[in-house]
Amino acid sequence: MYQVSERVKKQFEYTMSIPCVKEAMKFIQDDERNTIEEQKELVLIEAPTREEEKRAAVMMEKFKALGLENVHIDRGGNVVGLRRGSGKGPKVLIEGHLDTVFPFGTVHGVEERDGFLYAPGIGDDTRALAMLLGLLRALNQNEIKTFGDIVFVATTREEGMGGLGGMKDFLNDNDDIDISLTIDNNDMSALIFEATSGETYEVNFYGIGGHAFGSFGEMAQPIHAAARAVAKIADFTVPSDPKTSFCVSNFHGGTAAGVHAIASQATIKFNFRSNSPEELAKLRTKIFDAIEEACREETEKWGKDEITWDKNLISQVPGGTQDSHTPLVESAWLGLKSLDIEPVFHKGGCTNANVAVSKGIPSICLGRAFAPDENRKNIMNHSVHEKFPITDSYKAVQQAFMVLMMAAGIDGETNSVVEGK
Repeated sequence: MYQVSERVKKQFEYTMSIPCVKEAMKFIQDDERNTIEEQKELVLIEAPTREEEKRAAVMMEKFKALGLENVHIDRGGNVVGLRRGSGKGPKVLIEGHLDTVFPFGTVHGVEERDGFLYAPGIGDDTRALAMLLGLLRALNQNEIKTFGDIVFVATTREEGMGGLGGMKDFLNDNDDIDISLTIDNNDMSALIFEATSGETYEVNFYGIGGHAFGSFGEMAQPIHAAARAVAKIADFTVPSDPKTSFCVSNFHGGTAAGVHAIASQATIKFNFRSNSPEELAKLRTKIFDAIEEACREETEKWGKDEITWDKNLISQVPGGTQDSHTPLVESAWLGLKSLDIEPVFHKGGCTNANVAVSKGIPSICLGRAFAPDENRKNIMNHSVHEKFPITDSYKAVQQAFMVLMMAAGIDGETNSVVEGK
């Protein structure tokens, strides 16, 4: 059974008893419709990965309107603003990402019915941006001065081939961040504090190429070599704990015009992940050994020419681990219990929090939705049918607020729960 340290428990109970904190919690509940409306507004500003400029410009103006200092767009395209505390405590980052997985022209409107919002990207991660704004309103309305400074950031290039790029740029350029909070998870009951490592590669197979009939038997075939490699990879087995995965997600070779030709090149793209750096390294070696073996087999079959190959690392997601009893995890656990939500410890994760964890910065990924029972399964991230559950959604903002107050502390009342910060 999970046991919270007495120190964290006492600080949480005291923090939640402070009048301005209690008032802010009530404000967040009353402010729920404003947060929903901003969520609906923002999702209509489409923001494919690497094309977040229009949404970033809107977030910049909203940050300014809510009184953040030094609001700007940094070299990574991130929207950054500072809410100054006493200057004595830690510098706390709280962020959500701007980009969605959908190309321009996907979002045609937002439908609200049956207790849900329907629109591609309505949750992941548009909801987090609206939550950042809701948190700022709660802090401002109740005149809360934190012990540490808080940096609010709307990050770029989190999804897919963006490879958490905005977060990487921000933390590389800001080595004074002491604590990092990410909002990017469907289910607020999940405690995500571990970071799953992952890599995505492109591998190209090369040969001579020629006529499918006239040159048959005279040359090795790159597409066949690629197929051999994929078949070998498909037969791999990997551990379920620590969870490890692999997926060949793209296979290309030849052209429609060359349907009767032996293609001179084939390409596969694949990704693999693991909650264990050791398992990731073993799987990487195994994959590339299989590719080398496939090329050798295809070459030896014909004995005429050689299939060669090269690789290109196109995305790398850092990983790492934290103890389940770090002060942030314990604070998040207590926050959920106070909302009558049963916490669930989530093994691994692949969010912007990975970058902070890999740098040794105390970090946690928080949820953006109250999604009990069947709602949890039907949110459908990365689908054009994505939906967001409205009922009691304010609880996710309250949870983020409680963890933020424990991380930053309140001037004159509490220090940061993260010792030494």
